Amino acid sequence: MSTKPQVSVAIQWATEADHPPFSELSNAQIRRWVRACFADSADITIRMVGETEGRQLNNDFRGKDYATNVLTFPMEMPSLGADSGLPTFMADIVLCTAVVDKEAKEQGKKPLDHFAHLVVHGCLHAQGYVHELESQASLMENKEIEILKRFRISNPYVLEGTK
Repeated sequence: MSTKPQVSVAIQWATEADHPPFSELSNAQIRRWVRACFADSADITIRMVGETEGRQLNNDFRGKDYATNVLTFPMEMPSLGADSGLPTFMADIVLCTAVVDKEAKEQGKKPLDHFAHLVVHGCLHAQGYVHELESQASLMENKEIEILKRFRISNPYVLEGTK
C-alpha cells in the first residue's frame, strides 16, 4: 500500500497582492493544487505579491526589470536519504496577482484557471522541470495538462475558439 506524500504548504498574501479576481480563491484550493503536483514529500511556500515586489524579485534574481507571472525559488536539498525526515523538495513560489490577471484577460482565460496553471507550473519547476528545449517544454506542458485536468481545468496551451 502506498502512502500519500507529506506536502506542507504555507500561503502568504502580501498586502498589495489583493486583486479582485482572486479574492474568492481559498487557501485550501491553492493547497489542493500544490499537493496534486508532488509524488514525494515537499515543503512549499506560495506567496502572492503585487507588481512592486514582483518586479523587485525578478530584477534581483533574474536581472529582468519587470514583474513576471510566477517565480520559483527551489532550495537545494542535501541527499540524506529517505529516512532523514527532510522533505524531498523545498521551494518558495511567488505569483504576481496583477500580472496573472492581466495575462488571463489578454489570453481569454478564466483568471482562476490561469492562476491554478501558474501554481502547477511553479511546483513543477521546484521539482526540476524546465522548458528551455522543445522536448523539455513538451514534457512539462503534458504534466501540467494532466494535473489541471484533475481539477476540470482545460488545457492552458489551447486558446478558446481554437483546436
